[in-house]
Amino acid sequence: MSHSNGRTTIYAARSILTMNPMQPRATHVAVREGRILGVGSREDLAGWGAAHLDDRYADKVLMPGLVEGHCHLPEGGMWKFVYVGYYDRRGPDGRLWEGLKSFEAVAARLREAERALPQGETLIGWGFDPIFFDGMRMRAQDLDAVSAERPVVVMHASMHLMNVNTTMLARAGIDRDTDIEGVTRMEDGRPSGELCEFAAMFPVMRLIGSPFRTVGVSEEGLRMFGKVAQWAGVTTATDLVNELGDEGLATLARITAEPDYPVRIVPAASALTYAGDPARCLAKLADARRLNNDKLHLGMVKLVVDGSIQGFTARLRWPGYYNGAPNGIWVIAPSELDALVQAYHDAGVQLHIHTNGDEATELAIDAVDRALRRSPRRDHRHTLQHCQMADAAQFRRMASLGMCANLFANHIFYWGDAHRALTMGPDRANRMDACASAARAGVPFSIHSDAPITPLAPLFTAWCAVNRQTSSGRVLGESERIGVEAALHAVTLGAAYTLHLDHLVGSIEIGKHADFCVLQEDPLEAPPEALKDVRVLGTVIGGRPLALREA
Repeated sequence: MSHSNGRTTIYAARSILTMNPMQPRATHVAVREGRILGVGSREDLAGWGAAHLDDRYADKVLMPGLVEGHCHLPEGGMWKFVYVGYYDRRGPDGRLWEGLKSFEAVAARLREAERALPQGETLIGWGFDPIFFDGMRMRAQDLDAVSAERPVVVMHASMHLMNVNTTMLARAGIDRDTDIEGVTRMEDGRPSGELCEFAAMFPVMRLIGSPFRTVGVSEEGLRMFGKVAQWAGVTTATDLVNELGDEGLATLARITAEPDYPVRIVPAASALTYAGDPARCLAKLADARRLNNDKLHLGMVKLVVDGSIQGFTARLRWPGYYNGAPNGIWVIAPSELDALVQAYHDAGVQLHIHTNGDEATELAIDAVDRALRRSPRRDHRHTLQHCQMADAAQFRRMASLGMCANLFANHIFYWGDAHRALTMGPDRANRMDACASAARAGVPFSIHSDAPITPLAPLFTAWCAVNRQTSSGRVLGESERIGVEAALHAVTLGAAYTLHLDHLVGSIEIGKHADFCVLQEDPLEAPPEALKDVRVLGTVIGGRPLALREA
């Protein structure tokens, strides 16, 4: 018997949850050259020859490194701006920021930050959501109280709307004559300061340089993201809107190539950046893919069809919004979607298509259906992202077309009560983010946080799918609950499958990257309602143990 050269390390654990149904449990895993050499008992691995036995995890539980199938790199760098969200949130440095329960509290936190900001800089806040404030909408005057001289920008939690003060409206050239869909107006026709969706936000973004995107691919932002991922147990994560800027790509390639960078990054090219020109996007993507390494996987493309449900910019089928709000905004015009899907499909790339409302979901399914009729293609795995309102018939169609879904389970907790009372009504809210329906229909699915929209924490996301509990404690759609094992599959192999990476990550089996999540408790032994409380102690990336937090 001969073995290839290279040092072998065997990690012992209290238990190893492999997520490989052919071998669900083990106590030891052998690692060589950053990959998994063998899994089983100490005796099973003896045949691989001399090895160093590492027992640092002997009283811990190992599972595959968690896979976040829909997040964004700014989850780290957003903390350079001012958090003004409704829920408490912990920053990468461990500081807890209290949630703000009134417009006055939002203004007060912004004023405090404004005093410390150098002259000439724009004040930027993030995480705000007016749906929690009894139907009141923030106006420019609310932010004028923060500063009448300095431009102020507050990005909503969904990232699909923003509020700005009068100074920023003036600098961006947005006035009563501006003819852009999504510019909200007051009774007299003047802009209110609320801007809905990308076209309306663009004049502001152009002035401030798209900081919510660029901060994610700065060196500081990437290092902060790595830290957040490590403490969440995540070893593979997406950047699901990447503009493929040369500087950002170079930084990504350099930092992900570092042996101890703790997370593999899977960016998706933003088709929106290239407007209606798929050929230009595809050429840029082909060039960018040359930068790929073990921890950088460029190749996917993201399309955004509609907006945000809680922002009332998602596109809904009849009977529309429960509170009578007008239907939302098409980010891609229905007349243009077919040609875009066809172009990317024919180029052989995998599409990740943002659809929140069921009308947008129907349009996307139709477009993929037509593309497949014209150009049959096996194993494309085009994935609907969020897909929050899909019904049973839509899931059945997705299954028949070989599509995947990545469901926004965290919405149940953060916005479930608002969806029940305002956006959907009780019956449709009960079937939002319908993991059980996806499973019944045979649709491969994952679940996600969409960080920084909600915090990066896959075990919390799994808890949301298992318990379907809102922030007030209401169970929303008991029949759409899934079991703990199914939820853990969704944040490991399920997510890896939607990224075309299930041959490399998502389970602990021979040949895959030696990426592990280190846990204090066994998630399959914890009560389902305690899944979010299972403690993540750290990660291993490519066989390299990273720092552990205290148990």
